[in-house]
Amino acid sequence: MSTNKNDFEFEKEVVDEALLDNPEPRCPVVLLLDTSYSMTGNPINQLSEGVYALYAALRDDDLASVRVDLSVIAFGQNVTVLQNFATVSESQAPELKVNGMTPMGEAIVTALKNIENRKNEYRNAGISYYRPWLFVITDGEPTDNVQEASMMLQQAISSKKVIFFGIGVENANIERLRQISGSPERVFKLNGLNFKELFQWVSSSLSSVSSSRVGDTLKLEKPSDDVFEFEV
Repeated sequence: MSTNKNDFEFEKEVVDEALLDNPEPRCPVVLLLDTSYSMTGNPINQLSEGVYALYAALRDDDLASVRVDLSVIAFGQNVTVLQNFATVSESQAPELKVNGMTPMGEAIVTALKNIENRKNEYRNAGISYYRPWLFVITDGEPTDNVQEASMMLQQAISSKKVIFFGIGVENANIERLRQISGSPERVFKLNGLNFKELFQWVSSSLSSVSSSRVGDTLKLEKPSDDVFEFEV
């Protein structure tokens, strides 16, 4: 029985050229940022400055600049990938603009799927990687259905597929964020609008991770009381 080559479809593995050019192990990090209308004014300005500070700090660290793989996703009117995974040596901090509501559920699902896709790209390129980090920073509560997102996030956390941090700003519903993640110990209330201090801690922690070996167990330095309000 003869077979026509067109009877089968072959999926070609696509490898990110940047991964081939830079074989360093990667630490994938997603910043999932609330850019809804409630962030208008000082909150979005402070958040933007914090993100710029993070990029600058990582760029100044020789190892982190080529190992930390940053993606920035905004959720407001839509869920928008502002920056696909890339090291700070090959990318710039994206501009943040406010609009719309707070589709947090869709944003979390998008982030988790993108993380899994990126891990597949690492494998295809023969790149080792650290456990991915996922930050959700919001000043409100979701305006969409979060059932699927909550299930996916809790499973990812429990199976150690991601290191999660939920950051509530100003009037954020902290309890709702804790319910969604199922990890109340990983959800914090930001002290005021101290985004710069927050991202200084993030960059310091990522520098420690990127200078370690993949698979090492590290004890990260606890953020100061200037960053988080631990009483909530």
